[in-house]
Amino acid sequence: MRALELKIPPPLLAGLFAAAMYGMAAALPQWAWPLPMKAWLAGLSMAAGLSVAALGVLAFRRHRTTVNPLQPQAAARIVTTGVFAHSRNPMYLGMALCLIGWALWLAHPLALLAVPLFIACLQRLQIQPEERILLHKFGQPYADYLERVRRWC
Repeated sequence: MRALELKIPPPLLAGLFAAAMYGMAAALPQWAWPLPMKAWLAGLSMAAGLSVAALGVLAFRRHRTTVNPLQPQAAARIVTTGVFAHSRNPMYLGMALCLIGWALWLAHPLALLAVPLFIACLQRLQIQPEERILLHKFGQPYADYLERVRRWC
């Protein structure tokens, strides 16, 4: 698993999971459940996800640090304000919310079960290596941030 750390761009990973969710829903349509107002629920989840992720990207840009998740060592500073005061990973949280919206749109229970698997993969392949690198680079200020702010929300 270590060989895959920081190798798969998180948006690509989310896209792969979205495709797998679609495949599950298409292969097992008899499992679909009737979900009233699915368009509203799915849209709300996706809009929330895109908003949270965009706030994270804007904060990184405003603080002039890299948004490239494959090169956390290139970070110029720790961003701890705005959306980052509530979640250490708002962009990843946004992706997870979008996948929840996609699962709701597909209205398939197995599609919804893929979201925790996406989160587990993301934590192992992306978040944990990022945290190791940033802790080494920024030391105690980053350690304090890790103590103060949760990973997801």
